[in-house]
Amino acid sequence: MGHLDHATFGWLTPALSYAMACIGAALGLRCTVRALDATGRSRRNWLITAASAIGTGIWTMHFVAMLGFGVTGTDIRYDVPLTLLSLVMAMAVVGVGVFVVGYGRDRVRSLLTGGLTTGVGVASMHYLGMAALRLHGQVRYDPLLVGLSVLIAVVAATAALWAALNIHAPAAVAVASLVMGAAVTSMHYTGMLAVRIEVVPSGAPLPGATLMQFVFPLAVGLGSYLFITSAFVALTPTAGERAAYASAGRLTEPDERAVDVAPPGFRAGEAAPAPTT
Repeated sequence: MGHLDHATFGWLTPALSYAMACIGAALGLRCTVRALDATGRSRRNWLITAASAIGTGIWTMHFVAMLGFGVTGTDIRYDVPLTLLSLVMAMAVVGVGVFVVGYGRDRVRSLLTGGLTTGVGVASMHYLGMAALRLHGQVRYDPLLVGLSVLIAVVAATAALWAALNIHAPAAVAVASLVMGAAVTSMHYTGMLAVRIEVVPSGAPLPGATLMQFVFPLAVGLGSYLFITSAFVALTPTAGERAAYASAGRLTEPDERAVDVAPPGFRAGEAAPAPTT
């Protein structure tokens, strides 16, 4: 069995993957909070942004962590279509979860349904990304650790959706995103501990692309998307701020209902007639 190294660059890739998971979680939570305060098309747009942010953050976390993954005795390549499909799956299943929470009337049922759907979907994204591995050998998994990783994903997703429903203060959202980032990263590395690889030496070229050729540039682009979206969310006023601005504007507007009370025949620039005795 080949020796698996999950941190060929030391703590760099685990730290960066955790940071990407936290950024995606924080942005997604803020967008979900905005969505719950909005209605109509605005709510839908905020929920789509939340799903793309969380899904992008989770996917980027996974493949940034995979930059530090190596197996002795074989090179590693990635199937490009499967890798892209894992990204689409990440955003789609998170979208289902946040829309269930965003539009559900029964909060408890919506939370449980959304958490289960999102958690299973995130775990599926992880293992679909692992299915994109191309190497000289056979990949197997420890069923117990696989089950544990799925459980962690479901609990993490449910906790994140609960936070979106119940936590609104920016400081509390920041703390919740750190916890969510830790849970998602733990899910990833638990799933990686489940991997068993039986290396079969071969000189044949491997199909697919290396991480540095394909996934790394894509991860950089998605990371840039997260930062740009974060700036957009930070600069967009909340519903409460817009209401405060509108109220302040009404207070500073002149009263157009005022009426002219000048006496009949009075003209601007003329003295008012003296009162008669």
